[in-house]
Amino acid sequence: MMRIMGRRRALGAVVAGAFLLAGCGAGPGQVGTAAVVDGQVTTIDQVQGLLDRAIREQPYARQLAARHQLDHVGREIVRQALLHQVVTKAAQKEGITADEATIGEAMLQDPLATPVPEAVTVDQASAITQLVWRLRDHREAITDQYLQQKLAAKYLPTLAVNFDYTSIGAPTADSQSPSIDPKTARSQAIAKAEEYAKNPNAIRAEVQGGAQGNVGQQAPALSSPQDAATVLFGAPANSAIAFQPNPQQSPTWWVAAVVRQRTTDKKVATDQVQQPTPAQLSAIGVRMLQPFVGDVDFKINPRYGVWDPVGMDLAPSAAEAAGVVVPLHGGAPAQQ
Repeated sequence: MMRIMGRRRALGAVVAGAFLLAGCGAGPGQVGTAAVVDGQVTTIDQVQGLLDRAIREQPYARQLAARHQLDHVGREIVRQALLHQVVTKAAQKEGITADEATIGEAMLQDPLATPVPEAVTVDQASAITQLVWRLRDHREAITDQYLQQKLAAKYLPTLAVNFDYTSIGAPTADSQSPSIDPKTARSQAIAKAEEYAKNPNAIRAEVQGGAQGNVGQQAPALSSPQDAATVLFGAPANSAIAFQPNPQQSPTWWVAAVVRQRTTDKKVATDQVQQPTPAQLSAIGVRMLQPFVGDVDFKINPRYGVWDPVGMDLAPSAAEAAGVVVPLHGGAPAQQ
C-alpha cells in the first residue's frame, strides 16, 4: 500500500553513492529499423540476432520462447537502447560520472557472465531486464546501472512533490475486494486524470464532497523509497496522472492525481531514516530518468510498442500503457 497516501509521515534516508548491482511517434522511416535514438539505428535484424543468441546462451530465454513470450525480450532490447542514451545525457547534464575503478572492479567479477539466476525468474520483468543486460556489452550495461543509481542517490535527499489525489478501486479496511474490475478501474482513473487536466480544481471539489483522497499532500521521496520509483515523483509539476500504486497486490487500485509542485533544489527536513533496498535504489534511478527522456530524439517501430512514461517502459500499445501523464489545461498525454 502506498505509504504516503493515507497519513503523513516524516521519514528520511541517508543514501550511499556506492555501486549496488541489484514519446513515440510513427515508426522509423527506414525499412527494417527497430528504433532510431539520437540518430543511432537499431535494426530489426540486430534485435533478432540478440534474440537468437539469448536462446542459445540463456536457459531463461528458452523458457520464454516455449511460452511464446520472446516479444517481451525484443521490447526490452529496444527499451534499453533508448534508456542508455537517456542516462548518458542525464549524467552529463547532472555532472555525474562513472567511477572507472568501481566499474573495473565489477567487470573483474562480471556478474553478467553467468545465466540469469533461477531465483530472479519469479519476477518476469526483472528477469527480462537482467537477461537483456547479458546480451549487451557488459561494461556498458553495468555503467548504465551505476549512473542510474548515482542519479537516485543525488535526487533522493532533495526530491519532494505536492499533489492532490483521489483513489479508484482502492483496498478496503476490511480487506474485501472492491466492487469494480481492473479494466473499469483503469478507464475510470484515466478519465479522471484527463478531466483534472482540463479542470485542475475538480479534484479538490471531489475530495471536499467526500471522495476518497486528499488535497495539498506533501511528500518527500525519502518518505517511502518504493513510492519514489513511481510516476508521482517523475511527472512534471502542473500535470495530471493516473497510475497503479501496487498493481501486483491490488490490481483494481488506481490513483488519479494532480502534481502541483515538484522540487529538487533543497534538502528535505526529516527526522527518521529509511534506507532503500538495492532493488528500490535501482528502480528510483530509472524513474529519475523520466524528466530527461525529452532530451533524446527517438522513434520506435510500432512493432516494439509505444513509449510509456508511467511504466518507464515500452507498452505493446497505448491501450496497454501503465497509465497516463497529461499536462494541465490539455487533453493529450505529456511527451516525456
